[in-house]
Amino acid sequence: MVPENLRYSKDHEWIRVEGDSGTIGITDHAQEELGDIVYVELPKVGAKLERASSFGSVESVKAVSDIYCPVSGEVAETNQVLAESPEKVNDDPYGTGWLIRLKLANPAQLDQLMTAAQYTEYISSES
Repeated sequence: MVPENLRYSKDHEWIRVEGDSGTIGITDHAQEELGDIVYVELPKVGAKLERASSFGSVESVKAVSDIYCPVSGEVAETNQVLAESPEKVNDDPYGTGWLIRLKLANPAQLDQLMTAAQYTEYISSES
């Protein structure tokens, strides 16, 4: 499951852009690889993030994995539901399992991310 309307990073994050902001989460492929997610650590609202920098982590029964920001920007909102229900990332990674909303600092960085077709090819070449 790789939605067409998103852009993807090689670190398995996705971004959905609406105007000058973007919603970020981890891909269905990433949550499947991680297994049952038990904890999500997210940045504070107002934090300034740089493209490719770690902004939090996802802990599963298997491992703890860093989450990397696909573009630079300022955190406008975090998904508070995940504090009580981290399994939402497993259940609906492109919907209720989103992680943060970001005010984009440099929208041109989106051009460096993969389309759905490119990401699908990327994950099949990884296996």
